[in-house]
Amino acid sequence: MSVAITTPDRRYIIVRGRLWRSANPDLSPERRSDLVDDLMAARRAVKVAKQSERDGVSGAAEALKAARATVDAAKVGLGERGPVWWRDGAPDLNRHLVRTTPYAAWYAALSDGEPEPR
Repeated sequence: MSVAITTPDRRYIIVRGRLWRSANPDLSPERRSDLVDDLMAARRAVKVAKQSERDGVSGAAEALKAARATVDAAKVGLGERGPVWWRDGAPDLNRHLVRTTPYAAWYAALSDGEPEPR
């Protein structure tokens, strides 16, 4: 398992050359833990609902929709989706390739000349 690289401003983690918004570092440890617990439970519910859909269980589509809404709500609560948690007016670069963002030079310096993953 690789270690996630976090941008110097802690706004993003970098996975396979792409920026993904980090959780709001200003959340209390308790609030963050509660939201992560909610997120993990919702992800498990998504998995169960998908299997139920494959098995033809009645109501599976509705359960999947509800579970995905819960995943989204937890991610918004964590600050990974929805309005940005920083206050300086910087744009949200979530899901952008790092090489096309203001972080490009910083990231290139980290790689020490290694080719970027595709």
